[in-house]
Amino acid sequence: MDRRAEPDRVVVTGLGAISCLGGGQAAHWRGLLDGGATPREVPLPHLNMRATRMYLTPDTVVPAEPEQLGGVPLGRGPRMAVAAALEALGDAGLTADRCRELPVIMGVEMGNADTHEATRGPDGMGGTAWSALTLTAAAVGAAIGSSAGNVSVGNACSAGGYALTIALDMIRAGETERVLVGGGEGVTRVGMAGFDRLGAADPLRCRPFDKQRAGTMFGDGAAMVVLESATAARRRGARPYAELAGAAWSCDAYHPTAPDPEGRQVVRAITEALAAAGLSADDVACVIPHGTGTPVNDVVESRALRRVFGARTDRLPLLSLKAMIGHTAGAAGVFGCLTAALILRHATMPANAPVDQDPDCDVWLPGNAPVPLHEGAVLVNTYAFGGNNTSFVLCGAGWK
Repeated sequence: MDRRAEPDRVVVTGLGAISCLGGGQAAHWRGLLDGGATPREVPLPHLNMRATRMYLTPDTVVPAEPEQLGGVPLGRGPRMAVAAALEALGDAGLTADRCRELPVIMGVEMGNADTHEATRGPDGMGGTAWSALTLTAAAVGAAIGSSAGNVSVGNACSAGGYALTIALDMIRAGETERVLVGGGEGVTRVGMAGFDRLGAADPLRCRPFDKQRAGTMFGDGAAMVVLESATAARRRGARPYAELAGAAWSCDAYHPTAPDPEGRQVVRAITEALAAAGLSADDVACVIPHGTGTPVNDVVESRALRRVFGARTDRLPLLSLKAMIGHTAGAAGVFGCLTAALILRHATMPANAPVDQDPDCDVWLPGNAPVPLHEGAVLVNTYAFGGNNTSFVLCGAGWK
């Protein structure tokens, strides 16, 4: 194993989450160990579509504030992002003076769309003056008192993965000592309808790698992580969850929505992320796949994993995260990072939700009991329309 020099290392020092599993990263972990959530009917009128369910965050844990930013109402996504950010900062032990110079990078797909939909009404009439959809990073920055850059990354369902890699590069380049990275998505009929019209929405549940899978199913929520240089974290006595050891991205350049069936750029993203981490395929102990439940994507990813890991794929455990919390769109990559950090902290991968596995998806999804992981790295994949792929690798921080 070829580990990187200390100045190049970037560690995860704080976590925050709100999702269908509850409020807080502890509730997220307990919910995964309990087998995940159950989707519910979306309580919106006039959902004239085949798939009308989501993995919904309970209203009891969705904060009511902040209500607005600069006079623009904030929906569930930005409000949940602010709450998750405050939890992550408290978890990392970052004081207000450090937050003033803390950049915020958010993966956001639909952002504040629910407030636009509410003001325009179910028939598309009425409404208010135009306002930006991508207010989430600005809302988080304002809430924590940051005067550094607040950036929204909009690469569809891999937005969170791109946000993490940008933050990783910023810290390694010496531009900043730490970055707050996250994603937050609310309920949006536009997002649901888009996937429904594409025939990519499952009306029952999100069931990646299952014989009967019929598309994906969304979940709302927010995940936030504090990334920090190892030197800065050590200097202030922080205890990291994990190291974000390497990341890479690629693009299929194949089709606006369909992945390249050969999966060449998927393989490239995985192998380059491992190389950037100074690790080999043999160092990976667990994978959190993109695994949306769409028929083609799951097969392509399964075959790509077998090309990278070979015969080890038979005994390499995968955690099908979206089967437990749904597809959280722009936040999915950060939920993957947060979950990987918790897996490394607890040295355990939760058992998967039950699946009637498709033999064309030749991967291992252990479902009877949690899997102990005493050493090794966790690989996380995120993919999106337009062939946008990201992969990143977390491993044990290596010091207390």
